[in-house]
This record gives sequence, structure tokens and C-alpha cells, in this order.
Amino acid sequence: MPTFVNPEKCDGCKGGEKTACMYICPNDLMILDADAMKAYNQEPSACWECYSCVKICPQGAIEARPYADFVPLGGTTIPMRSAEDIMWTVKFRNGSVKRFKFPIRTTAEGSIKPFEGKPEPTDLENELLFTETELANPIATTMTESPIEDAGKTKEWKQEDYGTLV
Repeated sequence: MPTFVNPEKCDGCKGGEKTACMYICPNDLMILDADAMKAYNQEPSACWECYSCVKICPQGAIEARPYADFVPLGGTTIPMRSAEDIMWTVKFRNGSVKRFKFPIRTTAEGSIKPFEGKPEPTDLENELLFTETELANPIATTMTESPIEDAGKTKEWKQEDYGTLV
């Protein structure tokens, strides 16, 4: 089931031009109603149910029906996000509650340096790849004819070539 925004909880991310759910939605489905200052899913049928907006909403205003493989029908899931992990609270229809905590990252935020140890980029007209320092010279090859035996000869096929038919 696609995501939906509870208008009683949504505050439009306190009046910014772009809400958190608008920023994170990979399909650009979430938009802000400027008059009501509430976000909503403009195309529910196109929702991928990736839960990105559900996880990022600071007010917990966005909900989605959970997948039936971990929460039976009638249950709800509520994410609570911190800087290091996300806590999922699953409330089953019989009233029981379970909580699961998962790390968001495996490294500290800002610790990854993807270009460390790589050479500085050069101009776009350069034919070298990013990690190359010089162009490789092609290896010279000579074309030689190799004799092909039995060229032009035809083989007569016999029954023993095919084996026994059953």
C-alpha cells in the first residue's frame, strides 16, 4: 500500500520550501500544499513503498501499511530514527508490540573519503582514464596464414557416425 500523510501530524517541516519527504522520495511523489502547509503523496499508484519518506519524517506523519511478511494485516509499523540507527515499533492487531533496532550506517558519518589516494582530475580533453598516468602502446602483431587441412573436401557420412538408432 502506498504511503499516506496524516494531516493532523504533518507540519510541512516548519514552513521550508522543501520538506524532508520531498527531498528523500526517489520518485518525486511527495509535494507540499503551500496553502495548508501539509505534504501529501501526489501519485499514490506510483509509490514504490520504499519507506524512505516514512523513515525520514521528523513528525512521524507518514505511514504505510507494512508488508505482510513481517506484520499481518491490521498491524502498524512506526519508525523512530536517530543519527546511528532506526528503531521499528511493530504493533500487531492483537495489541502486542515488538521493537527492532537496526543500524543506519556501518561507518561514522563523514568518515568516508572516496577520492583519497586518487590523482587529481584533469581536463576533459585528456584521453587518459582517471587512474592512468600514460597511454598504453598497442602490441604489434603480424598476420600469418595458417594452413587449413581438409579445406574443400567433403566427408561422406556413414551410419556408424551417428550411432545406433533405437
